[in-house]
Amino acid sequence: MIAFASLVSGLSFAVWIYLIALRGRFWRSQPVLERRAPAKAAQVAAIVPARNEAESIAGSLGSLLHQDYAGELTIVLIDDNSTDGTAEIASSLAGRGRLNIVRGAPLPAGWSGKLWAVHQGLAHSAAISADYLLLTDADIEHAPDHLAALVTKAESEGLDLVSEMVRLHCETAAERMLIPAFVFFFQMLYPFAWVGDPGKRTAGAAGGTMLVRRAALERIGGVSRIRGKLIDDCALAREIKRTGGRIWLGHSECAASMRVYAHWREVWQMIARTAYEQLGNSPLNLLGCIAGMSAVFLAPPLVAFFATGISQLAGLATWLMMALAFQPTLRRYRRSPLWGAALPLIALFYLAATIASAVRHYAGRGGAWKDRVYDRNSDAARE
Repeated sequence: MIAFASLVSGLSFAVWIYLIALRGRFWRSQPVLERRAPAKAAQVAAIVPARNEAESIAGSLGSLLHQDYAGELTIVLIDDNSTDGTAEIASSLAGRGRLNIVRGAPLPAGWSGKLWAVHQGLAHSAAISADYLLLTDADIEHAPDHLAALVTKAESEGLDLVSEMVRLHCETAAERMLIPAFVFFFQMLYPFAWVGDPGKRTAGAAGGTMLVRRAALERIGGVSRIRGKLIDDCALAREIKRTGGRIWLGHSECAASMRVYAHWREVWQMIARTAYEQLGNSPLNLLGCIAGMSAVFLAPPLVAFFATGISQLAGLATWLMMALAFQPTLRRYRRSPLWGAALPLIALFYLAATIASAVRHYAGRGGAWKDRVYDRNSDAARE
């Protein structure tokens, strides 16, 4: 038992040394998109897929309609068979000349709902003629200078994809406990510095905000190549980077999510929807995830409490390292630094939700979202 505790504590300690020192400094919670006015006012089409977003659609579209942008901006809302009046609310907004509403066609086999809606938006004449496509969700609120900052970033650095982790809602008890960790784990999976490095294979994006160069999208054949992907943002980033495109991923101070997770069950559902797909729907990858997260996050506090001697000290040191690594993300979300000590417990929640994601997958309920369930074999959806 002593030898096992020494082995586990030593392994955990070594992994956290690697994570902090060698994994793209992901823990810094950087970079942040700078707010700058564009030298060139490129033509942009904003593609907004929406399915039952009545609570947020007015705020989201309103923020797009009031962009302080010198170039031509057209907004294409694709109403994905909503039943809550989303399209009617959108139609009532001012600025109809800038806003186009497309009634979504029924979902065909092999497509995820969001990508099918985006595909229809990309077929709109305004999208076909645009220099850039802003792919954004219907629950995102944009600051007036957001689009200008995105275009400036793309133009000044010759980027094919500029994506941001928008500021997530973090006010309810469930959000305060779980949302900063979601951002922390995302940064760990996709170190932003590696994403922007052409010499690294790592490619990631955050679906709330993705400014894509039209030529890059045409080069990969639109979104049809990734039509069945539930984690569509990262899939799109991989395709663009794979074909030689330059991408950038950072944090946003210009855009925020209006989606509220009032209870921990809602965060659980969000994770369980796609976590197993993140693992490639592979049982072996799931076992590796369980072993890895147990060693990296769960073992240090257990060893710190129950081991003795050098193993106990190593467990305490490792627990402290992970708590300190979590601090920049906690500061970004204005949360108490004491949450750093709770990271192992939060990681256990995420691990349990990942296992639940696998169970849902094999029960034929994988990817359930807004009354739509995706078949685990064909990725087609049934409602």
